[in-house]
Amino acid sequence: MKKIGVLHIELSAVIASMAHEEYLVIGDAGLPVPDGVKCIDLALKDGVPGFLETLEAVMSELKVQEAIIDTEMAEISPHIREGLNKLVAGAFPIKAVPHRQLKELTTRAKAVVRTGEFTPYSNIVLVAGVLF
Repeated sequence: MKKIGVLHIELSAVIASMAHEEYLVIGDAGLPVPDGVKCIDLALKDGVPGFLETLEAVMSELKVQEAIIDTEMAEISPHIREGLNKLVAGAFPIKAVPHRQLKELTTRAKAVVRTGEFTPYSNIVLVAGVLF
């Protein structure tokens, strides 16, 4: 049995398979998953698991070179944006795009991770980096 890190079998496997510049999306419970894109559904109930705790777990194992979020997050869900800023703390740049554009980016994702987050616009596209 794996001792630490992401224990979810599908999520751990996707993280291990990520290559440079591939997308992994972490989304709230309402983010649509495009046909043909793998959905890793972690949602258990309202708020479980949360967006930020899921992101923190993924960041502990995935080298991220940049991220893309919804521009709407800052206005509609400022506490999520503040938590995101603290969690990332300059580890990689974050770019904001309109929600409609972020949803288009999900079509190129290796997988979309669905959380139990019920806070609107709690979505992020992680762009995988390399360790060298």
